[in-house]
Amino acid sequence: MEDLAVTLARAQFAFTMSFHIIFPAFSIGVASYLLVLEGLWLKTGKDEYLSLFKYWRKIFAVAFGMGVVSGIVMSYQFGTNWSVFSDKTGPVIGPLMAYEVLTAFFLEAGFLGVMLFGMGRVSKRLHFLATFMVALGTLISATWILAANSWMHTPAGYSINEVGQFIPENWMEIIFNPSFPYRLVHMVLAAFLTTAFVVGAVGAWHLLKDKNTATARKMFSMAMWMAAIIAPIQILAGDLHGINTLEYQPAKVMAMEGHYESHPHGAPLYLFGIPDDKAQELKFAIGIPNASSLILKHHLHAPLDGLDTIKAEDRPPVVILFWSFRIMVGIGMMMLCVGIISVFLRWRKKLYDSPLFHKFALIMGPSGFVAVLAGWITTEVGRQPYTVYGILRTSQSIGPVEAPAVGASLIAFVIVYFALFGAGTYYILKMMGQSPEDLGPLTESPVRIASPHLLEGENND
Repeated sequence: MEDLAVTLARAQFAFTMSFHIIFPAFSIGVASYLLVLEGLWLKTGKDEYLSLFKYWRKIFAVAFGMGVVSGIVMSYQFGTNWSVFSDKTGPVIGPLMAYEVLTAFFLEAGFLGVMLFGMGRVSKRLHFLATFMVALGTLISATWILAANSWMHTPAGYSINEVGQFIPENWMEIIFNPSFPYRLVHMVLAAFLTTAFVVGAVGAWHLLKDKNTATARKMFSMAMWMAAIIAPIQILAGDLHGINTLEYQPAKVMAMEGHYESHPHGAPLYLFGIPDDKAQELKFAIGIPNASSLILKHHLHAPLDGLDTIKAEDRPPVVILFWSFRIMVGIGMMMLCVGIISVFLRWRKKLYDSPLFHKFALIMGPSGFVAVLAGWITTEVGRQPYTVYGILRTSQSIGPVEAPAVGASLIAFVIVYFALFGAGTYYILKMMGQSPEDLGPLTESPVRIASPHLLEGENND
């Protein structure tokens, strides 16, 4: 029953986290997109940028709200299912979470209302500042969250006291731990790509209905530029992140690559196979000789250790890692293809006249979310069997909870989450199905408030 309680607690956290992570990943990208749109409108005065800003602002508001709600619910599990983990890591994790609230959350909360409802009520400069602050807040939030999570993967700057608590010794080492820079860049780029492909899918949807719609052409063009520029950068960032992971979490990389055995003269890159943890072998393996050594160590014949060098009780589950990693990489390569094709069509002046490509972009709309989930699964499952890598095991982190209680709460979460967030997602899709041209007049009537000096330039908004 103790093992069942751990499994159910892990499943509950994985379920709630899977729902939560997709909303911040989307809102980070949309907030920056809104900043770009408003900046371009202020610079050029073109109504299509203002129309797109108002269109995506509504979608951002709903996604942001669902992200906040799902995050609050998820955090309670640290005090219930994972109370021992919270007790032992609280001196490190607690302040990092507090910094996120004091900086990012307060910043977002302070300016969100102005961004959502202030246009036409405050000056253009103040409104643009509010949009900038909201976008900055989402990035700061990601920074603190990734700092805390990265520390759990590559702990640094701590000592352990006599009761087993992690005590901060050097906050700079804790925050800027060895994996933090790579994981932060990888996650932020993933958020930008996720948003780009959603925007591109919405643009493609409206282009398929009317290829002459100005706002559809503009959002599709901007999304394809992002895909063409960010996708190759993300692949490079992923490569650097993989090399860092090999240095600090070699068992994770071994499982990702399906390397049950060591390869002293160069390891193959397995494209396909069926991992068998019991037999400790990759069945029906199809691979490229020495390619894994070339990617991970940049030398064809560089030796790579396998899981045969890791104690059985310290190995992560290979099946999950092997496939989640390939899903993430496969989607990344498809994103790169979309970017390359868009550049070719743009060069041929056919970007808005290719229905087949528009359908492909539409299908790729949710791909960023799938890649983010696959990447998160790869990262977190690869840390097992530890919560703090190499030090605190997952089985030692769970609180005194009973399996039936955890199971009942998990069922409740499943029912409530699918009902609540399913309705929210349906509403977002319904908004996306409407054209920006359906918003009506772009001007908003200013509302007189107690401070007239804030209304400078209100009639020009």
